[in-house]
Amino acid sequence: MADTLVSDAMTTPMLTLDADTPVDEAADGMLEAGIKSVVVVGEACRPEGIFTSTDAVRVAADATPADETTVGAYMSTDLETVGPDDPLPVAARRMLDAGISHAPVTDAEGNGVGILTTTDLAAALSGVDAPSPE
Repeated sequence: MADTLVSDAMTTPMLTLDADTPVDEAADGMLEAGIKSVVVVGEACRPEGIFTSTDAVRVAADATPADETTVGAYMSTDLETVGPDDPLPVAARRMLDAGISHAPVTDAEGNGVGILTTTDLAAALSGVDAPSPE
């Protein structure tokens, strides 16, 4: 495990959208892909935020119509990113310390190249490939 890199465990491609996407469209995409987060990107596929299933719960709890609000209104913008060449234990520690379960993977230029999730980490620990979303 110590020799495993983020690139060995991360999910690619990651589902991305822009901040103006209505929440109902994002939720449909997440449900269809069988995933719990989407990375919100700006120019050149640079992550600007992340919208997770927990954010969708907040939309519901606020009784906000999902077709009348955007992911930009609910996404987390304080992102913890990791690099594809980071050792997996280092990335896992950063995620644990930050209290997150999804970390966008960015290249040296800051462009999104994948996502590392707790499911990916569990699969890496088990030695089994993570289940691919259908």
